[in-house]
Amino acid sequence: MHEISVNFINLDTINIIYLFMIGFVGGLVSGFIGSGGAFVLTPGMMSLGVPGLVAVASNMCHKFPKALVGAIKRARYGQVDVKLGLIMGISAEAGMLYGAQIQENIKNSFGDAGSNLYISVSFVVILALVGSFVFLDAWKVYKSETIDEEEKPTRLACWVQSVNIPGTMVYFKSLRARVSVLFTIPLGFATGMLAATIAVGGFIGVPSMIYVLGAPSLMASATELVIAFVMGLGGSFKYALHGLVDIRLAMIILAGSLFGIQLGAMGTTYVKPFIIKVVMGLIMVIVLFSRVLMVPVYMSQLGLIPTIPEDMMNLLKNTSFVIMIVALATGAFIVLKSMWQGYRTATKGGM
Repeated sequence: MHEISVNFINLDTINIIYLFMIGFVGGLVSGFIGSGGAFVLTPGMMSLGVPGLVAVASNMCHKFPKALVGAIKRARYGQVDVKLGLIMGISAEAGMLYGAQIQENIKNSFGDAGSNLYISVSFVVILALVGSFVFLDAWKVYKSETIDEEEKPTRLACWVQSVNIPGTMVYFKSLRARVSVLFTIPLGFATGMLAATIAVGGFIGVPSMIYVLGAPSLMASATELVIAFVMGLGGSFKYALHGLVDIRLAMIILAGSLFGIQLGAMGTTYVKPFIIKVVMGLIMVIVLFSRVLMVPVYMSQLGLIPTIPEDMMNLLKNTSFVIMIVALATGAFIVLKSMWQGYRTATKGGM
């Protein structure tokens, strides 16, 4: 493989404080929905001038120890299916290594602009598909006034649980059913592939466990933390071997995230499951617009479209950054408000 040359950014006091704060809020959201902080942190680092591939690698490096902390925290509440997390984590590791190879090849062939474009387009496609589906599903539950009812598996999940393939069946406590590991392998692989691309595998991991396997929202979001730890450990090592991990960024974000993720994990005990879907879907849809604005910037840098004037390019970058901050603030507000309301309700009920 060709050696990849990258330039790490200089960090001043303002950048350090900024990274710490988005790490905290990202951890808050991530602890609440099992994913979500990282997909804001990646473009957040890119907005500071960090090359896309370095942002993904550094994000992944900070995420796996944070995921371990979150998984342990939520395991105490009985929300983690360790067996499902480890089994999906193994295939996710394979997807991670394959995806990392693709990323490095794009970087070698097209430079930073090509890598940034690949990451941004991946964000747009995944956010549009998964975010819209999850948000609409949450809205449907809300409008049907069945919020307080126990979550029921989808038709697809019921079919998956009904299929019996001898020699491959495993019982998972989160599903309360035996499922063939042959169904978990492609889901895990896709999760790893996405994580290697944008450092957020949970956009596939969490919805797939909910809608394909039939896991409750709370357990799916908690189990995703186990998957994130397994694949993040291997992915960070893979990227670090090629000098793509900026350990300074990873440690600053991790410092903020470790505070936020524990608070977010505690919040899951006080909210209704549909709120998790609302937070996940809403943040995805908002960030979608942030990434869309950056696509023409990278296309212009690659010469795929006519050169964009400098003033217009700066406007697109600044607007994209503001929208991203709005997404993060919106998610944090919903999480904290839901936690407070749930806590008050639980406290009054216990009196």
